[in-house]
Amino acid sequence: MSSDVGATPRVVKSEQEWREQLTAEEYAVLRQAGTERPWTGEYTDTKTVGVYQCRACGTELFRSETKFDSHCGWPSFYDPQSSDAVILKEDHSLGMARTEVICATCHSHLGHVFEGEGYPTPTDQRYCINSISLRLVPAES
Repeated sequence: MSSDVGATPRVVKSEQEWREQLTAEEYAVLRQAGTERPWTGEYTDTKTVGVYQCRACGTELFRSETKFDSHCGWPSFYDPQSSDAVILKEDHSLGMARTEVICATCHSHLGHVFEGEGYPTPTDQRYCINSISLRLVPAES
């Protein structure tokens, strides 16, 4: 995972262009680091096999093989598709220290990553990602 937030994103659009491309709800999460309400996202409980892409730019971020039931109200993954797919950024909003996960390609907000929670996953990490930040492309059967 990269932590190079200062790098220029590979996909650059004006805020007006993002507003035209995204719905108001997508814009609030992806471009303004909002959070969808727990248990409301379309991918929270899905078991569909496929690839999860960034809803803003289409970059492949996660695969269904790394999705697990964390029972936290948002889709959870234990590892991104590649170490270059996401950027991890310190987040001190809401009066606490967290690690924000953003798309390395367009710098859109995806969610947060947490460690040491005791989930039986290979990485002991939980990438807690907003459904609205993702688009699932089902695998061909």
